[in-house]
Amino acid sequence: MIFRQLFETETSTYTYLIGCERTRRAVLIDPVASEMDDYIQLLQALNLELIYTLETHVHADHITASGLLREKTGSKSVVHRDAGALCADLLVTDSVLLQVGDLEFEVRHTPGHTSGCVSYVMSDRVFTGDALLIGGSGRTDFQQGDAGQLYDSIINKLFSLPPDTLVYPGHDYQGYTVSTIKQEMAKNARLGSGKSREDFIAIMQDLKLAYPRFIDKALPANRSCGLAVE
Repeated sequence: MIFRQLFETETSTYTYLIGCERTRRAVLIDPVASEMDDYIQLLQALNLELIYTLETHVHADHITASGLLREKTGSKSVVHRDAGALCADLLVTDSVLLQVGDLEFEVRHTPGHTSGCVSYVMSDRVFTGDALLIGGSGRTDFQQGDAGQLYDSIINKLFSLPPDTLVYPGHDYQGYTVSTIKQEMAKNARLGSGKSREDFIAIMQDLKLAYPRFIDKALPANRSCGLAVE
């Protein structure tokens, strides 16, 4: 497997390139429009054909590159059917399997940060988007957010994975790059050490976070796969 973890500094967004060594087919998870040229150069340098862009949700903090990459490479955009992005080529649901060469991705619907959030599970790792972060979780105070639903998603769909499963989040603001399910179950400040659903809801209600800086531009753009900015 070919694997690259890429980082966009303005919004602290992680994008993941995963490729099949045998077929040279690849996916990008949560690509950012401003990094488009870098993706194209990396794909060319590694001799990879981009098959899918996999969105973990419709983002409020950056504009996706999925539409631009579709125009440039012929890749197909994958989004959950509840995400509100009918521009996508594939509207997936829970338990859908995506095959890319020898690589397999299982879609797990993990709503709560937004109603259309998914995580992508591979044999040894999971890409959790903004549902489960390293030491934390996505916020639940806008865009169909629901703290109780997010708790249920993480406990039932993510903490049920094998303990040594690698956790690759959609963002990190502290310089962390990877965790494990075992570590998050033990040490996550919002969910770890057996915190209850009520504990988590109370924590999320008390965060008092600022209004997302780019949401008014990013949301309408991302509902059009990054191609229409209102």
